[in-house]
Amino acid sequence: MATATAPKHDVVDLDLAESGSRRVAWAGREMPVLESIRERVAKEKPFQGLRIAACLHVTTETANLAIALRDGGASVALAASNPLSTQDDAAAALVANEGIAVYARKGEDRDTYFRHLQAILDSKPQITMDDGADVVTLLHTSRTDLLDGVQGGTEETTTGVIRLRAMASEGVLRYPIVAVNEAQTKHMFDNQYGTGQSAIDGLLRATNILLAGKTAVVCGYGWVGRGVAQRLRGMGSIVVICEVDPLRGLEAAMDGYRVMTVAEATKIGDIFFTATGNLNVIGRPHFASMKDGALLANVGHFNDEIELGALNEMASGHREIRPFLEEFTLPGRKVFVLAEGRLLNHAAAEANPAAVMDMSFANQVLSIEYLLRHGNELEPRVYAVPRELDEDIARRKLAAMGMRIDQMTEEQRVYANSWKAGT
Repeated sequence: MATATAPKHDVVDLDLAESGSRRVAWAGREMPVLESIRERVAKEKPFQGLRIAACLHVTTETANLAIALRDGGASVALAASNPLSTQDDAAAALVANEGIAVYARKGEDRDTYFRHLQAILDSKPQITMDDGADVVTLLHTSRTDLLDGVQGGTEETTTGVIRLRAMASEGVLRYPIVAVNEAQTKHMFDNQYGTGQSAIDGLLRATNILLAGKTAVVCGYGWVGRGVAQRLRGMGSIVVICEVDPLRGLEAAMDGYRVMTVAEATKIGDIFFTATGNLNVIGRPHFASMKDGALLANVGHFNDEIELGALNEMASGHREIRPFLEEFTLPGRKVFVLAEGRLLNHAAAEANPAAVMDMSFANQVLSIEYLLRHGNELEPRVYAVPRELDEDIARRKLAAMGMRIDQMTEEQRVYANSWKAGT
């Protein structure tokens, strides 16, 4: 049911709200853990009066998170964490039918993106929820007047955790942040199984190519990279891994993949995925040796992993071939960039499946409760999600799947914690 007066917002079209609400409800069916937490906080109201500024991908799954926080008593202001990741119908549904302030438009330019971040900061948040650390960065640069009112925050993605730890190590971070990304029920499932599947979904929607028999190069063998590699191999691709970490490189080799440098891989690759969270992983020297028809995609948070400026300089021309597929003409060949080098799974597909975001967003709600209980005891640095919360979410997810695990007997618990037993 639409609210009598929509909150402040900037979305594409409120007339999309009805279809958006149907899709939000569909995603919610796959999110039983978050729903069980929503039911509890709706009764207990632990977030009553709390102002939350959230910079996340505005999707149907995120909508369920925002509704859970709202039902727990919070006032939520939501902006997109990537210019291409917004689902406009979900954004409209949150504004028109749930009374939640949303500032997000799919395809928004850089100025609009940062204007939206400033808009959610205008709510004077007490808690921040970030996906990439842009909101935290703005608070520590242009909006320092708001810092005294911030009790804590959460961070959803690897790139943001890297930035926040750099801030903490330099002594400039002003409030504690829980790294939701580091929870095992986040990175092992969301990053590996969620992004692994949705990245391939985005690739196929944008290109409709056959993956079997193609040589696919995955740069980065973290949780995202290994998830993408698994699914490429499952679709019949010949998979190559590029790494800078010798342990991860060795692990990839032991997992049965070919391991080589990016320079070597660019000579044989048909499809390239960057998943590192770093800069210019595929760049000017690599473009010069790529095969005709090579496809370049990124599933890292920012569009910095492919050196697009250099590619534009080297190309004699470029044009759009299909939605989210751009052709660049180089001497004697053409290479193709997907989704402007931004997050492919969000731009060209529907992002991660709700079943894995269920755990990630359950972590968000429980982490905010943890910050409210313990924030005064925490120094301004990056914290892991407490293990008991992680295990609680895993236990709830197993139960929702109709599965059970054993429990140790008292004798086994004593044995597991004793040093006396031996040969």
